[in-house]
Amino acid sequence: MLTETAYAKINLALHVRRRREDGYHELETLFAFVDDGDRLSGSLADADSLSTHGEFAAKIDDPFGNIVAKALSTLPHGKGWAVDLEKRLPVAAGLGGGSADAGAVFRMVERSAGLPGDWQTRAARLGADVPACVLSTTCIGTGTGTDLQPVESDLTGTPVLLVNPRVGVPTGPVFKAWDGVDRGEMPIGSVRRIALEGRNDLEAPAIAICPVVADMLAALRATEPFLARMSGSGATCFALYDSEAQLQAAWDKLAETQPHWWKMAGKLR
Repeated sequence: MLTETAYAKINLALHVRRRREDGYHELETLFAFVDDGDRLSGSLADADSLSTHGEFAAKIDDPFGNIVAKALSTLPHGKGWAVDLEKRLPVAAGLGGGSADAGAVFRMVERSAGLPGDWQTRAARLGADVPACVLSTTCIGTGTGTDLQPVESDLTGTPVLLVNPRVGVPTGPVFKAWDGVDRGEMPIGSVRRIALEGRNDLEAPAIAICPVVADMLAALRATEPFLARMSGSGATCFALYDSEAQLQAAWDKLAETQPHWWKMAGKLR
């Protein structure tokens, strides 16, 4: 039996530079990962199978067309695996939930049989965030986000709070609503500096589509983190704190004022 956590992905910064002729966007992003997420287990079986449970399992319309099943089919892994997925992260949430699940499958296969030399190309075919989610370490992504440069992080261990309104926001419409303005390159320096001086260029179009994103950012900033920002294309927002006590106080406040929002607390890996 193999077990793996599909670590929640956040974008500490996400700069959209231009629309490409192939329909994708040229990005500069700083990926970071929280030490919690979906949970997967796998065991040898006569054929591949996938079972799902957990709070957000019902949001997966077709488990056998799920990215986990696709990740299994793209990798040599023996006769078959029976995979169980506990879906704890909201879907279409800017946390790379499906990509994180696929990344966890890649790591399980790596531990069991090793990954092929072209694993990164195979991962990228599943989604732009999948290669970063396989690594699940702080890294800078360029191109469509698949060209990765791992970096040492001075934010490892930082308390982080994730908040989602339980409203899915599809990635495509948010990118389509981006105004096309290049607001400049991502800063250079430490991870903390890039996070503080960077931005998420998809916040404005996401708020136009899902106005509660602005409410979440305001609520998080009222808890006095040193950074609050939307992750990916939304709708999840995150806040970073200097201490566990600040994080706990923020959790308690939001539990009282916004009890229906999904929340997850953890630390940056």
